[in-house]
Amino acid sequence: MKPFLLFLLFALPLSLSAQQQANLLGRWDDPDLVGSAFYDNTYNEIWGLAVNGHEYAVVGSTAGTHFIDITDPGQPFEAHFVPGAFQGGGVIHRDYHDFRGYLYAVCDEGPSTLQIIDIRNLPDEIEVVYDSGQIIRRSHNIFIDTASAKLYALAMDSNQGGSAAMRIINISNPLNPVPLGSYNNFGGLSVGHVHDAYVRDGIAFLNCGGSGFAIVDFSSPLSPQTLSTLTDYPFRGYNHSGWLTDDARYYYMADETHGADMKVIDVRNPCEIEVVGTFDAGVTNPSSIPHNQIVACNYLYVSYYYDGLVVYDISDPSNPQKVLYYDTYPEPDGGSYKGAWGIYPLLPSGNILVLDMQSGLFVFEGMGDNCAATQELTPVDLSCLGINAASGPEGIERLNVFPQPASGILNVQLEWPEGQRNVNARLLDINGRLAQRLGNEQLQPGANLIRYELNPGLPAGIYLLRLQGEGVNVTRRVVVR
Repeated sequence: MKPFLLFLLFALPLSLSAQQQANLLGRWDDPDLVGSAFYDNTYNEIWGLAVNGHEYAVVGSTAGTHFIDITDPGQPFEAHFVPGAFQGGGVIHRDYHDFRGYLYAVCDEGPSTLQIIDIRNLPDEIEVVYDSGQIIRRSHNIFIDTASAKLYALAMDSNQGGSAAMRIINISNPLNPVPLGSYNNFGGLSVGHVHDAYVRDGIAFLNCGGSGFAIVDFSSPLSPQTLSTLTDYPFRGYNHSGWLTDDARYYYMADETHGADMKVIDVRNPCEIEVVGTFDAGVTNPSSIPHNQIVACNYLYVSYYYDGLVVYDISDPSNPQKVLYYDTYPEPDGGSYKGAWGIYPLLPSGNILVLDMQSGLFVFEGMGDNCAATQELTPVDLSCLGINAASGPEGIERLNVFPQPASGILNVQLEWPEGQRNVNARLLDINGRLAQRLGNEQLQPGANLIRYELNPGLPAGIYLLRLQGEGVNVTRRVVVR
């Protein structure tokens, strides 16, 4: 890793002229719910759903999971409720992600379970279709990589098979989760737990608490490859959470430590990452502490415990500018953990959801960019591994390799404007050694589709497809299962 540089911008205050208070559209709170015995937090995680023309805030509480209909943001109401397997003042953390019409719910306290909730028939009904502690009993957080149908269960405790820093679970059959592997060492960085993660197409950005940060390629869960680790950086504390920009160039990371700035990490070369900026909430509170964040299009949305909602314009990625705020916690600031827990800005309406641990749900007017309809996520550039992640080389108009992961058959679709070309195709292992000769092809101008049969004995893992010939020299990553 390159040494980080402490630029002057680290110390510069955020521009005040562009800041404005967010427009509060609606609120929901249930005064009959109890707070936790630890932080008096009635509420915890927030998630958002858009189903059959309705929008919902998924609210975690000490009692369970609340489905709050916010289709009319001025009149939020509880449409459905799923009791948690464990309830009451011992609950602090719940977490949620949805996949293919199902909501996955976990808790990190007590004799809990993984609950899978069928949400396809909203607004009329929901149904708990899986409720078991066999695979997940307690998990601090989860993240679902929808592209690969894998659930990352993080900081697991009191589970069958023991505790685990992190496990990956195959949910390609959404109601039949299958564990794939357990992990606690990433390129020599041994961690007690992975607190949170962001995953895109098998590339995981892991926030490992007091141990630091790691980027790991889990395209092949049986043979993961660590790309980089980060253990020394400005305002280092408890490495808590982060989110990747849509263009996969920067990662915004928070340490759950009072007074610690957020970090901007340049991950354009994921094998050699660099902290290029730090920034705070632009408040005078010395106990200010970021908790969770999501990047959506050109904005970074952050929930700060004591300081509530803060939205940053990240048009200049290394120097975010605070543009919107709202303090959801009216009580005095302090050294504990109270106030805004989570945030969700990805609904079709553009409205922003914030859940305050003590005050409940807040619905704010969004930034007006319709990000839910326009957001495009770029794959992580793996050229540092010898994998060309850019568009086709000069002369090739289109190049697709599918399916990913491949099993038995690999299809290569490529297109160029004119002239016949002879191309030799080989499959290499991750170290560049020949794994299988695929053959020579005489390709015609226009669209070409080639179907290769993979050797039956080819081990599962990550490979490099190399195409070489007349004016062609390109490599693509292939995952074989």
